Amino acid sequence: MNPIPAALALTTALTLPGLALARPVTLTANLKDYGGEGAYLAVYVTDAQGAYAGSLWMAGGKSKYYEHLSDWYRATGGDMAQIAGITGASVGSGRQLTITLDLADTLMDAGYVLHIDAAVEDMRDSPSEITVPLTTAGAGQAVPGRRYIADFSYSM
Repeated sequence: MNPIPAALALTTALTLPGLALARPVTLTANLKDYGGEGAYLAVYVTDAQGAYAGSLWMAGGKSKYYEHLSDWYRATGGDMAQIAGITGASVGSGRQLTITLDLADTLMDAGYVLHIDAAVEDMRDSPSEITVPLTTAGAGQAVPGRRYIADFSYSM
């Protein structure tokens, strides 16, 4: 699939759900008690070929740290327009990030992959901390993170 229509479908489902077939999806990331500052998290989607399809959420408010979310930053070229209106606070050690959004039905069971990059001040960055295929069968299945995220799941 061409990344421009995929990104448009993703963006349309997030901003104008009445115009696209979409379903509410809740994303939940439980962070480990890693003992550092709040984690910055970039939640984004790639297509079956690994091309960037769109951003879903950015946890962390200071854009000067976004370059540490290196896979997201590389995919977007650091374009802040990719996260306009979808940002929130960083997530503290041992805390939980839960967000609910409308996700285009065309992203499910079509080879799309959800990614979460993580970075914590004065600690190692963790690009693609989480990578999980967006499938209906995967809903409710917890997957472990690599460094800062204990586990992640999504539900429909």
